[in-house]
Amino acid sequence: MCGRFTLTLYPGELQEKLELGPFVEMYQPHYNIAPTQSVSVVRDSQSRSIEQFKWGLIPFWAKDKEIGNRMINARAETLTEKPSFRNLINKKRCLILADGFFEWSTLGNSQPKSPYYFQLENSEPFTFAGLYDEWKPDPENKILSCTIITCTPNELISKYHDRMPVIMPIQSRWDWLNPAISLPTLLAMLSPFPASQMSARPVSKLINLPLNDFPEVLDPITP
Repeated sequence: MCGRFTLTLYPGELQEKLELGPFVEMYQPHYNIAPTQSVSVVRDSQSRSIEQFKWGLIPFWAKDKEIGNRMINARAETLTEKPSFRNLINKKRCLILADGFFEWSTLGNSQPKSPYYFQLENSEPFTFAGLYDEWKPDPENKILSCTIITCTPNELISKYHDRMPVIMPIQSRWDWLNPAISLPTLLAMLSPFPASQMSARPVSKLINLPLNDFPEVLDPITP
């Protein structure tokens, strides 16, 4: 599962490091992005423009937008089986921009869950593999929403959690958005990012409260 993440770079830095296009809607750096909030998304590999989508997928057929609260993640292994995702994998793929994410580890059944922060070893920004959909509560309005795809954990994250978000390597990042890529090739991309290229550190339980969206939530602590 991926339930919180960060995007702490300013817009110009993000565009340069990820070779992105223009911002359709501007954003501010965030240190504690939570479900139902807006996240920065790219869905076109040509323009690479950056849009803001709601985190928590609302399928086009939904009767109530609250379903999105339960659809923040999609398991890679069952994408082609779930009604909410199996059509999206063919035509509504996206990249969700990030530079770190959180997981909570339990060091024994009686211990409270402890948050850990995961980044790339070089602290560079990256992209999650995602799916999106468009929901229209009425003919005049629409909500674009997305979900982060998860997979089995690599050797690092398996010490803390049994799932991890799919991070797209640089060499295949834009292939994920290519409409000509076959389904078997797409599914093969949904694998754990190499543990040797990632780092982890314990952080304060300040992260537990979404309102705590400031740099101090990332300060390392002694576990």
